Amino acid sequence: MSSTTRDWALDEDFARAADPFRRELLAHCYRMLGSAHEAEDLVQEIYLLAWRGYPDFEGRSSLRTWLHRIATRACLKALERRARRPMPSGLGGPSDAPESPLAPRQAEIPWLEPIPDALFGATPADPAATVEARHTTRLAFAAALQHLSPRQRAVLLLRDVLAWRAAEVAELLGTTTASVNSSLQRARARLTRADPVEDQVVQPTDPRQRALVDRYATAFENADMPGLVRLLTEDAVLEMPPIPTWFAGRENVERFLSTRLRTPGAMRVVPTGANGQPAFGVYMSDATGEHRAHALMVLTVTAAGIRRITLFHDPALFPVFRLPDRLAR
Repeated sequence: MSSTTRDWALDEDFARAADPFRRELLAHCYRMLGSAHEAEDLVQEIYLLAWRGYPDFEGRSSLRTWLHRIATRACLKALERRARRPMPSGLGGPSDAPESPLAPRQAEIPWLEPIPDALFGATPADPAATVEARHTTRLAFAAALQHLSPRQRAVLLLRDVLAWRAAEVAELLGTTTASVNSSLQRARARLTRADPVEDQVVQPTDPRQRALVDRYATAFENADMPGLVRLLTEDAVLEMPPIPTWFAGRENVERFLSTRLRTPGAMRVVPTGANGQPAFGVYMSDATGEHRAHALMVLTVTAAGIRRITLFHDPALFPVFRLPDRLAR
């Protein structure tokens, strides 16, 4: 085959065959790495590697499986030189002094990042697959994965999310089937300990969730603390990376928010979606009265109410979520 033929025929065939898998490869890399930015960059590298190797692709596995093999190897290589991405609740106990000054921001820690729902595109037609896809992109799942070693993450994701056979995973990782099964059991147990009530999370299509989230947004903007607190569960948690201080329990969350939400209209929110969960861009008014990007807020909603408020104090996330850096007056 001439280089000219390679330039147009094979490249066109590769693009047509491989492009449909881009979003699920992005999801896989995000679960492995815990960073939307790093996942997007790595997917570009993965497609370059796949493009280079495509002339030698012999079809002994499906193209999807072949691409995920390349992606998993690339993620494992990337994780060799990266620390895990924690959340504040994964580093130490909660604060019991909501009125005290917060600990300084720790920007040097590579914190877990949220990922926009828009990056995953349309959901699968199968309702069960849709629920599973949302479950495996939720913040709690992504945070729990960070407690696993990179190889354990790979085993769990390949077996439980992508439904690979143990022998396929063993071949990819250069180990035995027995080792893969043992790693999978340990990984599952660790994830259950990390968030034992994850199955109580309400699906975003549930009309009760939408109504509750709307009430929360209204109460937040109006600095209506009684209305906001009524929507929280008794065991509600609030955390704010890169600030390591976090709070557990509805009373402590209320006491902390009461020191911040005092003036109706000082905060405005714009709805978005992150990790299959309701989210908002939060804007704070400055001295001129203009509202500027402040934090990305992700809510975890259960049938009992809002169980977790995660405020990512990183305005650099706003462009990723296609949110403006300021709001019109």
